[in-house]
Amino acid sequence: MSGVVRAAWRFGAAAAGGRAGRPLSQAAGGGGGAEAEGSGSGGSGSREAVERLVRAHPVVVFMKGSPAQPLCGFSNAVVQILRLHGVEDYRAHDVLQDPDLRQGIKNYSNWPTIPQVYLNGEFVGGCDILLQMHQNGDLVEELKKLGIRSALLDAEKDQDKK
Repeated sequence: MSGVVRAAWRFGAAAAGGRAGRPLSQAAGGGGGAEAEGSGSGGSGSREAVERLVRAHPVVVFMKGSPAQPLCGFSNAVVQILRLHGVEDYRAHDVLQDPDLRQGIKNYSNWPTIPQVYLNGEFVGGCDILLQMHQNGDLVEELKKLGIRSALLDAEKDQDKK
């Protein structure tokens, strides 16, 4: 069982306000730098439209605001965690720009809160789960599976040299 799946199961019920989250294996299923994208009109909250967004890039975040200007503390925390790991190439979708997308992503993941993080098309969770994965090292491993080397590994090497 991957670290992401363990994290999703471990925190599913508590983080979803008592509702159990789904394991990643059951989670329904562009560009350089962290790009904030609003959604176009016409079915942006449909399951198919949300799935296209989730699968469009290896790292996708649905958040309030943009990476440059997060509009809630939890979205800001997700951006900061990704930044700590040196993850700059990801897709960010501002759900405040599109109420249909905001509800659509909640329906898609069966997760009631924003932000939501997806790695390689699979739902990871929100801020609390990403923070836990950061703290216990699971995020480094999950990024590695995507071919992303965490900047924290380089920081550890620098510390070892001192």
